[in-house]
Amino acid sequence: MTESILEIVQRHAAAAGVTRVVRIRLVVGELTGFVPDSIQFYFDALSEGTIAEGALLEIERQPGRIRCRACGRIYEPLDGQIWICPDCGGLGGEIVAGKEMYIESIEITEGDHGDQS
Repeated sequence: MTESILEIVQRHAAAAGVTRVVRIRLVVGELTGFVPDSIQFYFDALSEGTIAEGALLEIERQPGRIRCRACGRIYEPLDGQIWICPDCGGLGGEIVAGKEMYIESIEITEGDHGDQS
């Protein structure tokens, strides 16, 4: 997964003529199972010698939200708890948020693009 982040960043940076990436903003859902510290650790190791070496990953966690199958209420499940609807007590439900993972933005250093004169 971290390799994919680096590949996407490198591909977009190359297409824009960028030579240095300094910050990458990620959005990671709480229900993905990805741990921000682990993402940063592997990114640091994999990005050595690339245009993203030393880049800071800013990771925004998106809370999980579940739609109760019984009553339709959307609620945030409690950590480590069985998903129980707080309204009707129904078990489980459909995940409507919290499984996403995407790059929100890529920040470069000033002047690091291909259209310099």
